[in-house]
Amino acid sequence: MVQRGKQKPQIIRNNLQVRKYRVLTRNLILLVVVISLLPLMLTGAIILHEFQVAYKAKVYDHLSELVQKHSQNIDIFLNDRLGDIRVVARSSDIKQLTSQEYLRNKLQLLREEYGGAFVDLGVVNEQGIQLAYAGPFNLAMADYSQAQWFKHTLNSEHYISDVFEGLRGTPHFIVAVRKNCEDRCVIIKATIDFEAFTALVRNIRIGATGFAFILNLQGQFQTKPPFDVILSRGFYFDLLKGRVEPGRIVEVHDALGRQTIFAVAPLKGGQWFLCVQQSASDAFAYLRTTERLSLILFAVISVLVVVVGFLVSRRMVSHIASADKERAAMSDKVVEAGRLASIGELAAGIAHEINNPVAIMVEEAGWIQDLLDEGVPDTEEGITEIMRAVKQIRTQGSRCKEITHKLLSFARKTDPTMREINLNELVEEVIGLMGQKTRYANVQIVSELAEDLPPISASPSEMQQVLLNLLNNAVDSIVQGGGTVTVRTRLADNGSVLLEVQDTGIGIAEANLGRIFDPFYTTKPVGQGTGLGLSICYGIINKLGGDISVRSAKQQGTTFIVSLPRPKESVQAGPGQSGDSAS
Repeated sequence: MVQRGKQKPQIIRNNLQVRKYRVLTRNLILLVVVISLLPLMLTGAIILHEFQVAYKAKVYDHLSELVQKHSQNIDIFLNDRLGDIRVVARSSDIKQLTSQEYLRNKLQLLREEYGGAFVDLGVVNEQGIQLAYAGPFNLAMADYSQAQWFKHTLNSEHYISDVFEGLRGTPHFIVAVRKNCEDRCVIIKATIDFEAFTALVRNIRIGATGFAFILNLQGQFQTKPPFDVILSRGFYFDLLKGRVEPGRIVEVHDALGRQTIFAVAPLKGGQWFLCVQQSASDAFAYLRTTERLSLILFAVISVLVVVVGFLVSRRMVSHIASADKERAAMSDKVVEAGRLASIGELAAGIAHEINNPVAIMVEEAGWIQDLLDEGVPDTEEGITEIMRAVKQIRTQGSRCKEITHKLLSFARKTDPTMREINLNELVEEVIGLMGQKTRYANVQIVSELAEDLPPISASPSEMQQVLLNLLNNAVDSIVQGGGTVTVRTRLADNGSVLLEVQDTGIGIAEANLGRIFDPFYTTKPVGQGTGLGLSICYGIINKLGGDISVRSAKQQGTTFIVSLPRPKESVQAGPGQSGDSAS
């Protein structure tokens, strides 16, 4: 049964891996979405903005062209009616003009020619008295001396009045022409049918809400609008106050707070205004529909991009996870290969280390055999000598057992299980394995181990590999003549555990310091190094969340500094439990 204390670090690592892949998946999804949608959003926004500008310009141009065209038609209508009366005045003398029968004939002719636009005809003298009249009303001898149109016509050759009710009590306007004779003058006036004139404007319809009407400078209607219009507020008020330039197209809120488009064109020499208004929602209905469709399309594309990004990201992360798993397996194989290479380097020294106690045991066994052959065991002195020899054999056997136990412990397949270990004990154990090699190389290993060093969370076999690689490199860097390798452990200020391996060897050139942790890079002669040792150390320490660095200079020795984090949670073993597996 595997203890819970050994399972917990593995569970923590698995949770960290799962969290890492989740973060990677989220980042990939965001990256795919941003890369896919940002250009689309920018391009769409630019195109939509340009379409809005172009569409509004089209609406404004259409409205401007419409209001100018109709203002010209209305001016032509007014000028034509004025021209008709001028023709009547110039082609007739005063005697004819003051004849009721003559005026009725002229009125009948005008109405037949222009479809009833003229209501009546009249001739007024200088005093404002109507001398002759032809029409449906009883206005013979009517007095117009106080009428505005009469006063204006006396001071000019012709005049077109504003719409007013006058004596007849119905809206109408008058077209008047002054005719001068030798010592007197008369005014020929004609009343224009208000409904016929209003029809010219009423027929101007744009979309579902667009309509037109005519105002004078005093804000009075010259035609009857199809809808109620409030003149006391908004655009019309600004127009009457002279703050809106005639001929402009503006988009403002009307009296009811609705966004409305207005177009204005002058009539009758600037005395009237043709006003056309349309609801902005009606004018830009197609634009709003296009905008809504664009947003719906963008939303659909966004959903598709997110779904595709999610699926692609999940697939990529799955491949990355598989690659990481294969890389971890390959890393374990590399570590194992490095361990086997280290065992090969230790083999000669270990064999010699075992050879000494085996030689002693063989010698003592031979001595016992000699004593037995001579019959010495029958004496007390012989028994004592045999007991001494047996004790020596047992001692040397224990020594061989200890050496082989250390070697077998190191040679076991790498166990990646994380648990709390005592770094000082691990250092002493690895230094013991290096004993024979250091004696042959004339190298002294000095240990300076801090007391009360907190435990670290690591795989014991992997930390053995790190220590052995660092010590082997340190010993190999010391040339003939001997030297010293110092191993230190201490607690850093930030709470991490530091391991330092310092040698008095030949050092490393500054140009090579940046590459010493690269796989297969070595400064040893061909055949004496694989270039994997420091790379394996770097991978193991990095996996533990620690850091490994180096300080070195030519002929000044080298120091490797390993920083290891302390366990976040101490693994407490219960009674009868240890850090190893129990069965």
